[in-house]
This record gives sequence, structure tokens and C-alpha cells, in this order.
Amino acid sequence: MKSFRQFISRIKLQLRGKNQVIGWKMTPDEARAFFSVQRKAVLTLLGFSVKYESEDAMLQTVQEILLGYSPETTLVNIGATEGGIGAAYPLAKSLRFTTTGIVSTMALEDGAPISEAVDFVCFIADDQWGGKLPDSNELSPTSKAMVACSDVMIGIGGGEISRDEMVAAQELGKPVYFYPAEVNHAWAIQRAEKMGMRNPDSFWGEAHEIFGKQHG
Repeated sequence: MKSFRQFISRIKLQLRGKNQVIGWKMTPDEARAFFSVQRKAVLTLLGFSVKYESEDAMLQTVQEILLGYSPETTLVNIGATEGGIGAAYPLAKSLRFTTTGIVSTMALEDGAPISEAVDFVCFIADDQWGGKLPDSNELSPTSKAMVACSDVMIGIGGGEISRDEMVAAQELGKPVYFYPAEVNHAWAIQRAEKMGMRNPDSFWGEAHEIFGKQHG
């Protein structure tokens, strides 16, 4: 069943014809090899994968960031899907940047919508969306690829996965910048209710707990 769902997702993407898929089950090393031959700096945007409380504010932040970089020498990399921080893809394209996406094969499994504005997509063979492996400090293959392929990481809000990737990048000495942003309040409250949890005390996300203080 798993392979069938991924097969259907592949066919849909291929028929749509909006993205060039570099690989359907790549390793982090294979993804890094692809980015290396592009000979451009890789600017990775991290953040929430679901709606922001203010998408307009997030996009304004992204625009201000990207105006400091050259489309001729920089790739804009995100997580390939169109939701959350992925809403920045069309903006990056409008500013003439080539766009890339690194995402888990879970996106194929779940039928997650891939942005039409991402030029090149690397699907990483992974049993989870990213972050750390269970009971381990080791990153999952998707997050390993994201960190390995990035020259600069910029978080705009973000949850556990964004936090883990930025921490790992920082430990490697890579530039990491953070801009506080809130996840959509209604979504967070609804999610808590669905999971039988009390309403959130904060909507800033797990990345803010570390990087909001560092870059406050």
C-alpha cells in the first residue's frame, strides 16, 4: 500500500509538469552532490509547515531577506511543500531566484501538495518528516540533507524540526538567523483539542524557545 500511494503521488507530479524531480528516494549525500554542482550559495528558509498567524508578515520578512541576496549567485531552498513557509516560493520566483526543495518521501506517502513554484525537488528516503530519530540525537535523513546542503539557514518561526536543523547547522559553524513568528492560533488550538491536550500557552513554536532568545 505504501509503495502504491507513493507511485500515485509521483504520477500526479509528473503529469502536472511543474517541477523537476532530481530523485525520488535520495540519500543526503546524493542531495548534497546535486547542490554542489549548481555552484551557488544555498539559502534555506525554515519555519512552520502549516499556516502562520500572519502570512503577510512572514512574506514581508522573506522579501526583506531575499533583497539582500543575488539571484545570480543564490539558490532559495525550502521544504518543497506549498504550506506554511512554502508560501514563500512564489515570492522567491518573482524575485528571479532559482528555487529548490528538500523533502521526505513522507510527502509522497501523505500526498502533501508540492509547490508549483519550486524548480528542483529532492525527495529524501525517510520514514519521518525530519528532526531527530526516535530516542537519538541523530538527525533523520531529511534533516541531515537539509543541513548538509545549506550554506545559510534562516528560520522564520518554526517547530521541532526547524529547531533541530538550525541547532545542527549552528554546531557545524554555519550561519543561522532567526525571525520570530507565530503559528496560526486557530490551527494550534484545534490541534490541541483534537489530541486531547489543553490549549497552547504559546504560539511561537519550539524554534523560538532557543533562537528567539539568541537573536531576540
